[in-house]
Amino acid sequence: MNQLKKIMGVLWMILAPVVIYFLVMGAVHNINSAGTKDINKPIPWIIIIAIFTPIAIGLMIFGYYSVKGEYDKLPDSSNDL
Repeated sequence: MNQLKKIMGVLWMILAPVVIYFLVMGAVHNINSAGTKDINKPIPWIIIIAIFTPIAIGLMIFGYYSVKGEYDKLPDSSNDL
């Protein structure tokens, strides 16, 4: 089970920056001053990127701690804390 946690940690650490990259590239590609749809306006893209960037950073931190082995021994009950 601990090996699976470490593999998933690496996956999260790789996936988080990739998702942010694709969000920013999608914004750059779709923002157009001549466009009339909502996807062509910068405000929705700014909101989306501002919401998902901290989530992705949190996933990277979670992955780092998982690879580091912080989640190898989890408490069984609150008495173990």
